[in-house]
Amino acid sequence: MPITGFQIRAARSLIGMEQIALAEKAGVSANTIRNMEAFGAERVKVRTDTLDAVVDALNSAGVIIVDEGQSHGGPGVRLKT
Repeated sequence: MPITGFQIRAARSLIGMEQIALAEKAGVSANTIRNMEAFGAERVKVRTDTLDAVVDALNSAGVIIVDEGQSHGGPGVRLKT
């Protein structure tokens, strides 16, 4: 799933999670999270398994990643209901 750096940052903000906590939960380094978020509005370009681990960690913490095709306003994030 394509995801932007802003989506990762927004997802963390929604659940009040620091970069280090997300890194630990995803099994990656804090630098990896920092580098992913640095992509800003651009699609994050990392190994697929790394991206999957971060997205899975955010999903398990209660965040849904909304891609561009799922909403009329572009990519985003929301809390699970």
